[in-house]
Parts: sequence; structure tokens; C-alpha cells
Amino acid sequence: MPTQRPIAIIGAGPGGLTCARILQQHGLAAVVYDLDASPASRDQGGTLDMHHDSGQHALRQADLWDEFAARARPEGQQMRLVGRDGRILFDNVPLETDDVTEGNPEIDRGQLRDLLLESLHPGTVSWGHKLNRLEPLGDGTYRLHFEGRTSADADLVVGADGAWSRVRRILSAAEPAYTGVTFVETGLGDVDTRHPHLAALTGSGTMMALDDNRGFIAQRSSGGHIRVYIGMRTPQEWHQQHGVSLTDHDSVRDALLAQFTGWARDLLDFITDTDTGYTNRPLFALPVPHTWTHRPGVTLLGDAAHLMSPFSGMGANLAMLDGSDLARAVIEHPIAEAAVRAYESVMHPRSLKAAEGAAEGIDSAFAPDSAAQALAHMSQHN
Repeated sequence: MPTQRPIAIIGAGPGGLTCARILQQHGLAAVVYDLDASPASRDQGGTLDMHHDSGQHALRQADLWDEFAARARPEGQQMRLVGRDGRILFDNVPLETDDVTEGNPEIDRGQLRDLLLESLHPGTVSWGHKLNRLEPLGDGTYRLHFEGRTSADADLVVGADGAWSRVRRILSAAEPAYTGVTFVETGLGDVDTRHPHLAALTGSGTMMALDDNRGFIAQRSSGGHIRVYIGMRTPQEWHQQHGVSLTDHDSVRDALLAQFTGWARDLLDFITDTDTGYTNRPLFALPVPHTWTHRPGVTLLGDAAHLMSPFSGMGANLAMLDGSDLARAVIEHPIAEAAVRAYESVMHPRSLKAAEGAAEGIDSAFAPDSAAQALAHMSQHN
């Protein structure tokens, strides 16, 4: 056993749960601490495309491929680009196939999390544990202090606690910075019946309409839902500058419509026909590159290690690959410190490349000529 006590994983996202699953498969004890009160206490978000050499690889390492295949949506790979006038400029429709190994099949975030949770030993996840701080005990081990004055000791702590990681503070002084782009999220339900024109415009996968530092991204998920991201390159406090209260539905709607003056009516309906209201989501990223000096007994994975814009297309995939690689390193090395060094030597250069791509991606998606750039990119990669 590389550690005497269970490996402590902070955060029950895809990366942390993948790591715990693979460790348990090989007889190693792991406990996952998450600040959510329960698995159902928070919406897990939209849809994810699982890439062959990252997310799919991690699922195979976790021996969860069949469970994934039963939930995956190959048809969700459709990618459509629409002009601001509503015309379809590009439409990449995947071949009709039941083989989920083809391409990057989609799965709802909530379904992926459920799949991973169901694979763990009962009681692996300790819900309602918000980490306040990590205390070094001087011998390479750590004491985890949680809100409510509870604590636990661990020989190895894995920070899988996302963008605003508490674990990261002991390794790095870096803080996420605003990318200059904000998404306002909204959603549509029972779309084929209640919003048929928006369902048709979106298709079976993802629809993007990007132009002049603005855009719409609409994504299908299961159950007849579409999640919509209304994007703008704008100051982070855009709503205050325009006198908009984020809790005032009508005020947000009118401000968004003003931002998209001259766009097609069908696209504007993604704003007005909301079933969920509006959620303001400024996008943040860690500096590129983001690395740290190795410290025995603690490491990071996923967004805690390399938060980047969603335009990498790699967020959850990288987190799961991180979790898989870290677990394999712990299994293969008799000393935990050697395992962490081996993992970080692979993770750092890989995440650097992805983060550079994500920074380039968001800059091109929200630029004055973003429509032309998006069309050229899609045509090149079709």
C-alpha cells in the first residue's frame, strides 16, 4: 500500500470520481469529500463529448465502458454553424451508427456523474464537507479542516475541487482571471413540442452563431432539453454598467436583446423563450502555463490544476484523464511521492497544450470576425 490512510480526494466531479473508482478497483482505499449536501443538490450542467484518447480512455481504465455506452448519445455530435441572419452556414451531421466508439459521443453531465457514483463502494463520498484549509503536519501528511470544525488526516491529498480550489492554495498563488467573455445561460424544455423552431435550428447536437464579439451556443441534452449560452465579450460587471439587476428577468432579457440588435428573430427567440430564466456566468481561466513546485503528499487535477475556457472542448475529458493517470501512478509506484511526481510530469505539459488551445479558441470565437474564423475552422476539421 502506498499510503497507510485512505487517499483523500477533494471534489466529487468527473476527475475525482474517476480517480477514486480506479483506486478502489485495485484495492486501494479512497474517500471523496464534496461540499454539496447530496448528489442531487445541484444541477450538474449540460452535455459533454467524450474524446477517444482522454475521456473514453479513462472510462475504459475504470471498466465503465459498457455503462457509458448505454447512456451515450452519438447523434449529439452534430455541429452546426448559423449566421447572425439565421442561415445555416455549416452542418456536420454524424453518420447514423450505434457504435459509440465512433467520434466523440455525448453524455449528460448528470448521467456521467451518476455512472461514476454508482461504481464506487457505498459511503465513499462524504457529502456536505466544505474544505476550509489544508494544514501540513510536517511529515508530508496533512490535516483537512472542514467547515463545522470536523477534520481528517491524509497521507495523500488530491485537489479535484474545481476553479476556486482550496487545495491549490498550498501549491500555487495563482488565481483564475476573467477571460473577457461572459455567458448568460438559459434553457428550454420539451423543445420538440413547445419550441419546435428552436429545436429544428439547434439540431441533434450543438448549434453556434458567432459574430462581432457575440454569439449563441445551443446544446441538446437528453429528455428534450436545450441549454443555451448567450456569449458576449464584455466587462465582467456589464450588468451594473447597464443598470441591470440580474434578479430581474425582464431587465436581463431587454439588455441581452439590445446587445444583439440586428440578429435574426429565430436567434433572438433563444433569449425571449426561456423556460429557466437567466444565469450570469463570467468565464475564468488560470494563467498559462500554470505549474507548481512539487510538494510531497498533495497534488491537483482537473480545473483545480488547469482551469481553462470551455473552448478547449477538453475540460471534463482532461479531468478524467488526470484522475485515471494519477490513480495508475499510485497503483504502479510503491511510494506516494514517486507516484505524484510521475503523474505531474505527464499532466503539466499536456495541460499546457490544452490551455493554449483554449485561450486561442475563446479569442477567435469572440472576435470581430468570429463568424469567418468559425466557418474556416469547421470546414478545415470536417
